[in-house]
Amino acid sequence: MSSESFSPAGAQNQTDVYAVHGADPEVLAYAMAKYSRSALSMRESLTEISAQRAEQFLNTFYFQYGHRSIADLAHIAFAVERLSLLAAIVLVDEQRWDGQERSTRYQNFQKSGWYFPNFASDAPSAHLYSETVENLFSTYQRTTAAVHEALRQRVVRPEAMKPEAYDRTLKARAFDVARYLLPLATNTSLGQIVNARTLETQVSRLLSHPIAEVRDLGAKLREAATGPAWNVNAKACEAFVTKLGDPELAAEAANLLTREVRTAPTLVKYAEPNQYLIQTRAELEQAAAELLDKAPSKNPPHAVVDLVERTESLEVELAATLIYWASHHSYRQVRDIVALLPASRVAEIIELGLRHRGRHDEALRAFHAGAALRFDILMDIGGFRDMHRHRRVTQIQQGFTALHGYETPHSGDAAGLEEAGVLAEYQSAIESAHAASAKIAAGSAPEAAASALYLLPLATRVRCLFKMDFAEAQYISELRSAPAGHFSYRRVAWEMYLALERQHPPLAKYIRATDFTQPIDLLQR
Repeated sequence: MSSESFSPAGAQNQTDVYAVHGADPEVLAYAMAKYSRSALSMRESLTEISAQRAEQFLNTFYFQYGHRSIADLAHIAFAVERLSLLAAIVLVDEQRWDGQERSTRYQNFQKSGWYFPNFASDAPSAHLYSETVENLFSTYQRTTAAVHEALRQRVVRPEAMKPEAYDRTLKARAFDVARYLLPLATNTSLGQIVNARTLETQVSRLLSHPIAEVRDLGAKLREAATGPAWNVNAKACEAFVTKLGDPELAAEAANLLTREVRTAPTLVKYAEPNQYLIQTRAELEQAAAELLDKAPSKNPPHAVVDLVERTESLEVELAATLIYWASHHSYRQVRDIVALLPASRVAEIIELGLRHRGRHDEALRAFHAGAALRFDILMDIGGFRDMHRHRRVTQIQQGFTALHGYETPHSGDAAGLEEAGVLAEYQSAIESAHAASAKIAAGSAPEAAASALYLLPLATRVRCLFKMDFAEAQYISELRSAPAGHFSYRRVAWEMYLALERQHPPLAKYIRATDFTQPIDLLQR
């Protein structure tokens, strides 16, 4: 008997695959979660589930029983517009995050607008803030034009290249240089698609932040998640019915559809400021200040990659990472100081990182320890924003500060500031912004120190510890050193490769990194 004519009882070779569209995120999450408790198909589950039943289910299993993986099944898309670059960096700092932001490499940010903090009665600080931002934007505009013209003089357009493509490519190269002048106050926009668990964590983290704009952003995200969504279908329906000549019916149809589209009202409605994060951050900052009081930060004069070899125990790594997060010192310096502490003191620092942890709190990111490769990177904020997208690594970012100085772009990837005749103006604008930031931080405005950070240009250096395995180091070195990338992170990626080559020579030959020191074709993007 052939296998084709023999069919055992119960055998069903009929795998069914279909996409699901149109269900509210929480209803869909409930239907998917039912797979573990019910033999019903997705089609059958969705026909019997209502938003009310989904809410009851989620209240029981997600909040009471703690089955948090259910929230991973509900995905919500958000548009976040006219937020500062500073707030955007904080917003996207999630390890489970998907989204896109406006690019400073391809768009002119001259007319983007900028964030203005609450200075209350501190009028001098308010005026200084405005003057500084306006000066940075004016210098940004002049630098863009000057570098663009310098490139036109240096780079000849090939006959096969269309004039508009040639001009667009050189303008992008000019933006690569000019973006160093954009202050963190600059407005940007982004879109994100996140699951409800990430969203709940994100909202809670934002609500816990020391900066007012970021806290307000958290509240707006929670409101958007728990209220009606902006429905593309409703807007299309409204436009269609309007064309038929009945605007009242159009508005009614649109409102009806909008009311019916929900996002994640149950899963996110309880998101509140995270006291574990707030209290732990304050205590670790105090501990770091006491421990590092007599150890001045050792800052190299340029962007640097330090592949810190593993010599410490897991306990020392945990304690050192916690102190690193709360300070502005290098990881190597902090690690060496912590390694000399008595074991009891190391344990106390670790305990500080967990003392206030609640029942449903995940441990701080600093507890993601044990990675084979630790790159301590000091680079300009603009380049860091690009490196920040690598979420398969553990990133421990320090706070923004002017202590590490700033970058002056010098590269064959674009016309230099000196070649364009704007080097002195660039340096004056950056240094004036740093001075103004320091002055505002010492002022009387609410959250003066936080408000002062908005004046830091993207040229300002920021330090971040990247912990990863070999595969991710290989991927970043290859991707970010490619000629199409920005020269800031191309240099960092190349230095990552060189550091790996020094410490792990047999493995370096498997990394296809592009030599940053070699000239590239400026018309290739």
